[in-house]
Amino acid sequence: MACARANLKIGLQKRWDLIALNLNINGMDHEVGADPTTPLLWVLRDHLAMTGTKYGGGVAKCGACFVHVDGQATRSCSIPATKVVGAKITTIEELSHDTTHAVQIARAELDVPQCGYCRGGQMMAAADLVAARPKPSDRDIDQAMDNVCRCGTYLRIRAAVQRASELL
Repeated sequence: MACARANLKIGLQKRWDLIALNLNINGMDHEVGADPTTPLLWVLRDHLAMTGTKYGGGVAKCGACFVHVDGQATRSCSIPATKVVGAKITTIEELSHDTTHAVQIARAELDVPQCGYCRGGQMMAAADLVAARPKPSDRDIDQAMDNVCRCGTYLRIRAAVQRASELL
């Protein structure tokens, strides 16, 4: 019993050992006090109130949490915020302030969104794909867009990525 209490006490002490993280998010510098193991997703959502990045499962499988880290789509649920100090982080809130990014236009034109839960992660993954491959094939899209869509709009998502590549 004493050993269990000692472990509990140590666990509580570690929980409150916060460090200052200096993060560049959406072109602005933010200083956040967080546990060193806190995933970037929770720093965005809980510390900075940037709720466009969604939590899907926390195991880097669904893609709802995609953000760009130095221009690359990254699953924010599985990367500690300490790993992105010094990087340029872009969230869905900054993809385009006036919804003029090609991915946003294409999704609106083709009426892709359903429930919207995966929308931010889908758009961040699509923006990364069309930046890397200006004319992606269906196979490219299927491989790169491994995000889970609860509504099953995969054919419209693929069509929107193709349309976004045309708009670029």
